[in-house]
Amino acid sequence: MGKKQNNLHWYNVDLHIHTPASMDFQQENVTYLDILQRAEARGVDILAFTDHNTIAGYRKTMEEIEQLTLLEKLNRLMPDERAKLTEYRRLLHTIKLLPGFEFTATFGFHIIGLFSPSTPLRDIEHLLLNLNIPSEHLDEGSATVGATSDVLTAYRMIKEMGGITIAAHANSANGVAMKGFSFGGQTRIAYTQDPNLDALEVTDLELKGGRSTAAFFNGTKPEYPRRMHCIQGSDCHRLTIDPVRKKNLGVGDRTTEFLLPEPTFEALRDLFSHNDYARTRPRRLKEEPAYDFIQAALDEGSNIIQEFHESMEVRGGKLYALISDICAFANTNGGTIYVGLGPDPKKLPAGIKDTDQATAQLEKEITNRLSPQIHCTYEVNEYRGKKIIRVLVPRGDDPPYALDENKIYIRDEAETGLAVRDEIVNLVLRSQKSIIQPSPTVLPSEETSVVQDENFLSEVKPTTATANPRTGVEIINVEERNGTRYYTMRDLRNGNIVKNVTHSSARRLWHYAIKRYDEMEAMGDKLQVLWQGDYGLLHKYKQGQMNVYDLVQREQENFRFYFGVTSNGIHGAWKTLTGEE
Repeated sequence: MGKKQNNLHWYNVDLHIHTPASMDFQQENVTYLDILQRAEARGVDILAFTDHNTIAGYRKTMEEIEQLTLLEKLNRLMPDERAKLTEYRRLLHTIKLLPGFEFTATFGFHIIGLFSPSTPLRDIEHLLLNLNIPSEHLDEGSATVGATSDVLTAYRMIKEMGGITIAAHANSANGVAMKGFSFGGQTRIAYTQDPNLDALEVTDLELKGGRSTAAFFNGTKPEYPRRMHCIQGSDCHRLTIDPVRKKNLGVGDRTTEFLLPEPTFEALRDLFSHNDYARTRPRRLKEEPAYDFIQAALDEGSNIIQEFHESMEVRGGKLYALISDICAFANTNGGTIYVGLGPDPKKLPAGIKDTDQATAQLEKEITNRLSPQIHCTYEVNEYRGKKIIRVLVPRGDDPPYALDENKIYIRDEAETGLAVRDEIVNLVLRSQKSIIQPSPTVLPSEETSVVQDENFLSEVKPTTATANPRTGVEIINVEERNGTRYYTMRDLRNGNIVKNVTHSSARRLWHYAIKRYDEMEAMGDKLQVLWQGDYGLLHKYKQGQMNVYDLVQREQENFRFYFGVTSNGIHGAWKTLTGEE
């Protein structure tokens, strides 16, 4: 068991292991008791048996215990049987064992379903039958049996039975991020953003920087606005690691630590339904430094889902700016705000002296000044000897959210600003329908395709010839009325069009785009552009640690201008032009 934090504990969890009930288990003469003993030796607190398309491994374990218990009641236990039953009881008192399976959906995608130990095993078997596993193959443990139910149906049916749904090794072979598929962009989005999916299991959770799968699915990508819980599991098909092929792990060799009130299925399920992504971390050896999520957040910097406030004083408008960010996050993708910590990773944190008083004040301000009500979560953390408050803001399901009844803020990359009319209309429409409307079929791709190499997700060139960047803004029209210029802007992240923007009404990014557009218009033929085919680079600058670009695209005799495009919006031919490859 790990370190205690705010009445919670860090627990070591392996939610993906195979037993001899899987046809491709690699070691002979391994018992279920051996697996539990190995899990204990590796410090595992919660373990899930997830055999291929069957719960036979978990069922056989329970049946063996039941048989030994019955012999005990009949006073017929042999000494070795008594020792085995005693060992089972000891281990299952130490380790919470969960029933589950690794289901093979259409196209060979693997999905983990986990259930409470109180779930009748017949109900889980009935679910597998409803997912079209043939009854005569229900105990085979074959990875190839079935594959006749689609991914989204599997997600939904697992959730309807009260289970936890995890996309197995999502960034690898048989994963829903569709490694090696050069088509199906919309399908990939649906498979990784579906509301019935709780988490993505990835194989590169310890990879640092912005090129890991977890970083790709952190909510900053325009096509993937839902931030996903990312975990790792051993996916072992043997008891101990293969001495020759080190990638063939053993029980507990690659696990995740979860910050939980207790090591139960219900606590896991609650965590996955929460928007606190700092309560999971890769398990590391004791001699390795613990994962510092606050430092990782600072290194990433301010973005569409993350902001830093050194203080929350009323003086100087600092408290108002903080509440504005909370309003903006609720209206956009949700996010995390660090209070008592500025955005400069090299600067010592200011900290909050009385965190209880500050939290109470912040909660009161949010309750009294934001409407409708938005329920945030507050947590006190320590960073470099100072206490800071972490505010977790959910993506609101009843937008628009307003500050002081009439000020509606939204988040645009690393900027919070007042929403204009067209954006308010879009927020109202969002409250009436779900943003994510997945299709259960693989679509021929005119969308961006995402492929996975050994370590990270990267975007490949779209198949359309006119694929614009996916962050920043585009000025698509300008007209003058009574001496005032009115600009029509397109938000490249979501495609929303905002009309009648002026110099005076434009917020920071829009104001920058308008200013640059007017300057380039005045320069005419003297405008300097670095061209590669029909793609042009106008300007490059830094925003924190992120590169930002002004770009132009030639379409026959017309030109399209894009401003404030961050690295997250660069893809395809733009990568070659900017050097982001």
